[in-house]
Amino acid sequence: MESLEQNILKTKKRLLQMHFESGVGHIGGNLSCLDSLMVLYHRVLKKDDLFVLSKGHSAGSLYSVLWSLGRLTDEDLKLFHKEHTKLSGHPSPNWIQEITFATGSLGHGLPLAAGLALAKKLKKDSGRVFCLTSDGEWQEGSNWEALIFAVHRQLDSLTLMIDSNGLQGFGTTQEVASLNSLKEKFLSFGMPVEEIDGHDLKALEKTWGKKTRGPRAVIAHTEKGRGVSFMKNKMEWHYLPMNESQYRQALVDLDKEP
Repeated sequence: MESLEQNILKTKKRLLQMHFESGVGHIGGNLSCLDSLMVLYHRVLKKDDLFVLSKGHSAGSLYSVLWSLGRLTDEDLKLFHKEHTKLSGHPSPNWIQEITFATGSLGHGLPLAAGLALAKKLKKDSGRVFCLTSDGEWQEGSNWEALIFAVHRQLDSLTLMIDSNGLQGFGTTQEVASLNSLKEKFLSFGMPVEEIDGHDLKALEKTWGKKTRGPRAVIAHTEKGRGVSFMKNKMEWHYLPMNESQYRQALVDLDKEP
């Protein structure tokens, strides 16, 4: 059997191929969260668990993970971002079980995930709800409203995942609208909070697997453009597509990644 590390490398290469062939950007944020999603889907999620991708511009990462599980095919990925595709630039629902909602208007995923967690609580259903947001997304007021709701309702099944790569559309999160310490803010709501290395596979598996009373937050510190030398921590790779020489270099870089 393939190791998880080998599978992640193969999936990152497939992600880059999909974006290159489609001429689509948003690659940096896809690479920052792919380790988290691979660990979550391959090692943690069970049949009754649900996942909401709030940072919808990282749809490519979710599609690539579903490809790694055999839920999507190479033929499916070739249609990424094309006309009449089901694999749009932001996830669209109602065609595959793993995509519950349309997301991408940042700040909407957590309210939806909180609703799922409340439904599980009221119905006494098993399973957990995971929601991945970006760090810049916490500049949206709807997230804080959802947080108030989740803590008040003690939504035990809800795990909030923050892909904290420090960069967003127009600069660093500190430059655009600084929130200083997200951890302190979450703690002030009475939520358990962990901070981890978002590229440490063992730490990710241990953290996603924990269960706590009430909702919890995990701040995963990551690198935008992880594994690709010319993308690493570069704001412009929030947007840019790759040309052919950049694509070839990115594949070489991934093979060198420790």
